[in-house]
Amino acid sequence: MGKISSATVRHDFNDTNVVVHYTRAAHELGLWASERLLIERWFPDRNAPLIEIGCGAGRVTLGLWDLGYRGLTAVDFAEELLDQARSLAALRAAGAIRFLHADATRLRTDHRLRDRAASGPSGPVQSVCNVLRYKELLAGDDVTRERGSAMRDQPEPNGFAGALFMFNGLMQIPGREHRRQALREIRAVCRPDAAFLFTTHDRDDEPRDRPHWAAEAARWARGEQDPRLGEFGDRYFRDDHGGHTFMHLPTHAEVREDLAATGWTPVFDAMRRDLACESQAVRDFSDECRFWVARKE
Repeated sequence: MGKISSATVRHDFNDTNVVVHYTRAAHELGLWASERLLIERWFPDRNAPLIEIGCGAGRVTLGLWDLGYRGLTAVDFAEELLDQARSLAALRAAGAIRFLHADATRLRTDHRLRDRAASGPSGPVQSVCNVLRYKELLAGDDVTRERGSAMRDQPEPNGFAGALFMFNGLMQIPGREHRRQALREIRAVCRPDAAFLFTTHDRDDEPRDRPHWAAEAARWARGEQDPRLGEFGDRYFRDDHGGHTFMHLPTHAEVREDLAATGWTPVFDAMRRDLACESQAVRDFSDECRFWVARKE
C-alpha cells in the first residue's frame, strides 16, 4: 500500500461525490461570516489583484466577486472542480475572474496543463500555466487567438497584493516539505507587504480529540500507524458525502515554524468561534478551524 501523494488528493477531489458536494456549497453556502470579516479587514482594496489558491468549485471566489473584488485570479489542480467554478462564474456574470489549472507547489513553473476555458476547432487547447505570466499556445483560429491575446494581457508582473488558501486547503497537501514549498511559491507570486489568509485545524485545540491523538502517538511509536500516512498528524478518512479526504492536522507551533521557514511573518490568528457566530449550515459543512494571516515583509 503506497503513501498518500498529491496524485491521491487530486484523484479524490475529482471524484463525482466530492465535486457535487463542493459545487452545492459554492451555489448555496457562500462565504462564512468569519471569512467575510477577515477578507474585508485584510483586503480593503476591492480592485487590488488577489489570488485564491485551491478555489475548488468557486465558493470563496464568487463570494469575493459578490463583495465587489474585481482583480481575481483563482487556481486549483482538480480539473472537475475548476470546471464547476467556471460554470458558476458564467452564471453570475463574473467572466472577468481568471481561472487557472495549477499546482500550489509549482505556481512559478511553466508546465503544460489543459485549460478548458480556451477551446479551438479541435477541442481544448494545451496551455502553459504560470500565474505571473499566462501564455497561450494558440490553436490557430481567430477566436482562440483573440482570447489568448487577452489572457496574455493579464499578467501580474509585480505580484499579487494578497493571497488566500481557504477551507484548510494548505493542509490537504501531503508532506510537510511540500506544504512549505507551497508557502514559498505563494510568497514568490505576492508583492512585498501582501497579506496571506488561510485556515488550518489546530490539533491541540479540541479536548475531546486528545485521546485520539494520544492513541495515535502510541501507534506511531510502535510502527503500527496507517501505512498510507507520511507524518504524525495526518488523517485519511471517508466523508459523509461519500468521498475520501486527506488532511494534516498541525499544532499552532508547527504552523508558525512553517511560516518562519518560508519567509512569512504571522500577524494574526484566531479560532473561527472567536470571530463570528456561524450559521448551522456552515457548522454542518465544516469543523472548527483556525484562521491565520501572514505578511510578506
